Amino acid sequence: MVEKRSVIEKVYIGVIFVLLYVPLGVLAVWSFNNSISRSVWGGFTLHWYADLFRNAEIMSALATTAKLTVSAALIATLLGTLACIGMAAMGKKLQLVLTTTTNIPMLNADIVTGIALMLLFMRFMRLGFSSMLIAHVTLAVPYVILNVMPKLKTTNHAVYEAALDLGATPFYAFIHITLPEIFPGILSGFLMAFTLSLDDFVITYFTKGPGINTISTMIYQQMRRGINPQMYALSTLLFVIILIILLAVNRVSARQDDPRR
Repeated sequence: MVEKRSVIEKVYIGVIFVLLYVPLGVLAVWSFNNSISRSVWGGFTLHWYADLFRNAEIMSALATTAKLTVSAALIATLLGTLACIGMAAMGKKLQLVLTTTTNIPMLNADIVTGIALMLLFMRFMRLGFSSMLIAHVTLAVPYVILNVMPKLKTTNHAVYEAALDLGATPFYAFIHITLPEIFPGILSGFLMAFTLSLDDFVITYFTKGPGINTISTMIYQQMRRGINPQMYALSTLLFVIILIILLAVNRVSARQDDPRR
C-alpha cells in the first residue's frame, strides 16, 4: 500500500512538472527553428539569436524592461523592509490592520489596479517611465513584506537588546545583528519583486506612456501581425538567465545553512 502511494505521488509530481516545463521546452525548440511558421520545422538555426541583438526595437524594449525591473525591485525591497521594521515595532492590533491592508493589493485584480493607477497618474502627472516605475513598486512592495515579515518575527530580539545594553547604537545593532538574520527574506522578496516586475503586462500597459515599450507590451503588439521568432530567442535567454540566478541563490543558501561550513 505504501509503495503504491509512493508511485502515485511520483506520477502526480511528474505530471505537474510536465505541465510547467513542456511549454517552456516548446518555446526553446522553436527558437532554433529556421522557419517563421510555428507549425513547420525548417531545420536547426541560430540566426534568430544573432538577429535578436541587431534589432534596435527589441534592444530598446529590453533595456527599458531591465531598467524598470531592477529599479522597481530595489526600491520595493527597501520600502518593504523598512515597512516590516516599522510594523514590527507597533502593537498587535495596529500590526494586524496594516498586515490586512498590505494583503489587499495581492488579492486585487491586476486590471483594477492598473486602471486605478492610470486614472491617478493622468490626474497628477504624465504617463511615462516614472508612472510605470511607481506602479511596479506599488505592485511589488506587498510581496516583499510577505517575505521579510516572517523572518523578522523569528529573529532573536534578545541578542539585539543585549547589543544595545553593551553600548551599540540601534543602527549598528540592526546592521550587524538583525540584518544578517532577515537577509534571506530580503533576498527572496527582491527576487519575487524582480520576477513580478519582469513578468507584468496589465499594469504596465495601463501606466506606460506613448512610445515606451517593455518586452511584455511589445509581444502584445506583435500578436496582431504574428510574433517575431526573435522574441522566442529572447524569452529562452531570459528563462536560462533566471534559472542560473535561482540555482546560484539556492546554492549559496544551502552553503550558509550547512553546519559543517
